[in-house]
Amino acid sequence: MVVTDLKNGTIFQENGQPFIVVKYQHIKVSRGSAHVRVTAKNIITGQVLDKSYQSSARVGDAMVENKNAQYLYKDRDYIFMDPKTYDQFGISEDVLGDAAKFLKEGEKVVVKYFEEKPISVDLPVSMVFEIKYTEPGFKGNTVSNVYKEAELDNGIKIKVPMFVKIGDRIKVDTRTGEYVSKA
Repeated sequence: MVVTDLKNGTIFQENGQPFIVVKYQHIKVSRGSAHVRVTAKNIITGQVLDKSYQSSARVGDAMVENKNAQYLYKDRDYIFMDPKTYDQFGISEDVLGDAAKFLKEGEKVVVKYFEEKPISVDLPVSMVFEIKYTEPGFKGNTVSNVYKEAELDNGIKIKVPMFVKIGDRIKVDTRTGEYVSKA
């Protein structure tokens, strides 16, 4: 793959390691050749690197396979099931990263594999959670963009608008961990 084909979210391989492009820049200079600068995250280690290439350089295609799975429960590892074969397999918390805190039993996810090893789990963009605890909002406190802390049914604490109360179901963005809307 030519480096000019790299865009945000593209997965490539370099030195036997898979990387995902976080930021892409194509820089043209008045004299001399153009070059490509990318900020790439190593999918296995999580290390973020800034890389610079000549525009004619090549990187390897990363053969990343996506498989559907269903989250079952947490033991030492997080246990998932393949919905086609009903095989169960574990993924460590190191691989899951921040996605681990949003997993709900029975939730369908996409597991990414590199060389037959799970390297990450893609959750739905937004998920519904119930408010377990939050302070009550006060009547007349209608100023927009005023947030308070709330604890969700999975134990995560996030900021929610003042009108949200205990027992409400809300949508949370799993990429940022922020309130989206009432469900």
